[in-house]
Amino acid sequence: MSHDDTYPRLIFREPFEGQTAFEVPQKGWYNGLTVELEGGSQYEVFFYDPVRLSQDLESEVQQGNRYLAEPGMIVVPEINEISMREAIVALFKQGWFDHLRPANS
Repeated sequence: MSHDDTYPRLIFREPFEGQTAFEVPQKGWYNGLTVELEGGSQYEVFFYDPVRLSQDLESEVQQGNRYLAEPGMIVVPEINEISMREAIVALFKQGWFDHLRPANS
């Protein structure tokens, strides 16, 4: 069964291959992703790796903010397709999406 036949489904705004698959782990973040559940509910998610999250938090603190928040933020050890897919499946099993408002509501 392919990824497209299983839920939760991670929907990329662009194919996660080639240059994108190379550049995204270097940046340490990736947004514009949607998770679709079997009933059709969709949730926007934003992935960070710990290094980039720390850098962005430090930048916010230097600007006078004592926080960093992104809607649907998920932190994974490394930004790659496998890590992102594993994270959404685990979060789904834990009921994480039950506490979010669907983007398509």
